[in-house]
Amino acid sequence: MAEATWEKPAAPAVKTGSGRLKFLIGGLLILAAVTYLIISGTGAGARYFMTVDELVKNPDYVGKTVRISGAVIGDTIQYDARNLIINFTIANIPTEYENLAEELHAAATDPSRTQLQVRVENQVKPDLLQHEAQAILTGTLQPDGTFQATELLLKCPTRFEEADPGKVITNPEA
Repeated sequence: MAEATWEKPAAPAVKTGSGRLKFLIGGLLILAAVTYLIISGTGAGARYFMTVDELVKNPDYVGKTVRISGAVIGDTIQYDARNLIINFTIANIPTEYENLAEELHAAATDPSRTQLQVRVENQVKPDLLQHEAQAILTGTLQPDGTFQATELLLKCPTRFEEADPGKVITNPEA
């Protein structure tokens, strides 16, 4: 019987230091990219919308897509059901307030607040579009000073109340 011998082949020369260095550099690049994305995302998304004052006072926003919030002035609501066009005016709401319902009332009834004409096309008039509702709009400020909205969200504080912990919310329709 022939005897077979086995020898382990010689491993190719690997520079372990350069392999670790590549992984270290790659890891640092990935960490830097993730850190950059977190910081830039936090700064850009810190606020959900801007105020009417901020939009109107800065001409750089003309033609750019932005999200704004304001109080609906009920007397200005016009709806063309045939062409699905809604026109109304919103008034400025400050970024900080104690009570949303009180601030919406103050904004909608104070003629000295900054106001903005809004136009929404191809949308049926929502039931919540009423006097003193909070309108959150996405769209562009036109050169003529009107806001062309592509998205309309409404919040009516007279219908929805925030409950304190332990407070029971009753349904008046029940």
